[in-house]
Amino acid sequence: MKPHDDRKTVVMVVDDAIDSIRMISDALEEAGMTVLVALEGNQALTISQNITPDVVLMDALMPHMDGFETCRRLKENPAFTDIPIIFMTGLSDTEHVVMGLKAGGVDYATKPINTTELLARMDVHLANARMTRSARSALDTAGQNLFAVDREGNLLWGTPHVCRCLPDMAHPDYQVIRTTLTEWLSHNLEPGHQMPLHAMDVQHSVEYLALVDGREYLLRLKTPQNQSSATAALRDRFQLTQRESDVLLWIANGKTNREIAQILEMSPRTVNKHLEQVFRKLGVENRTSAAASAIRLLATL
Repeated sequence: MKPHDDRKTVVMVVDDAIDSIRMISDALEEAGMTVLVALEGNQALTISQNITPDVVLMDALMPHMDGFETCRRLKENPAFTDIPIIFMTGLSDTEHVVMGLKAGGVDYATKPINTTELLARMDVHLANARMTRSARSALDTAGQNLFAVDREGNLLWGTPHVCRCLPDMAHPDYQVIRTTLTEWLSHNLEPGHQMPLHAMDVQHSVEYLALVDGREYLLRLKTPQNQSSATAALRDRFQLTQRESDVLLWIANGKTNREIAQILEMSPRTVNKHLEQVFRKLGVENRTSAAASAIRLLATL
């Protein structure tokens, strides 16, 4: 397998068997990859604090901390959300396969390792991970700082910007965020409902968007500065009033007139009047065109 770009693929191999490491490392280096070696779980966690590999090959059974616990600990780091972890072990019974997948692994290779098959599996998972990261980076570029949590407030995934704004799940500060989100999400929230959220010494707000598949709460992270900058940019570019720029910003965020009225504490009739002026100043005929114009501008901020 060859790397897909000029940067070498970085692989972290976590295994306590020297012979196994040597065989796998030779195959990976021959394929043009950079190999990081950890002989046990704690070493892998130490490496992960400074380097984020593209893929992890994880031995399931190791002394001190097994591969399943190591995988769970790695996945607490938001930087590892999309990093594929492939388990390697001589055990192939259903119990251990399930344990590996539940811990956050994406695949399972049985020892003795067939390196040709392993490289092919890595190629598939690396391609999927890169597409996922590209999609989430695109959301950030479009100003859609999204993330998802489960009903206990555990972070399932987030765009790069969100991951930079929130502490690692293992950090004590995230325990406070988890408790806050859990209590908030226990209510029957309507889309568009917002709540203040303090994270990393910055005052944010979080907006509830939807419940996906009955288990993922889709949220948007906002900061007052971001929202203020966005409305100011819209106001200056399109010569809008403050209220017109507020309405246009929420139109760009997909809100209905009724939702905008609730957010801005005005009547739906007033929202319509502002929209008429927005359409005239932007030279468009409908909200879809107005939203598209706003999104294009906001993407450049």
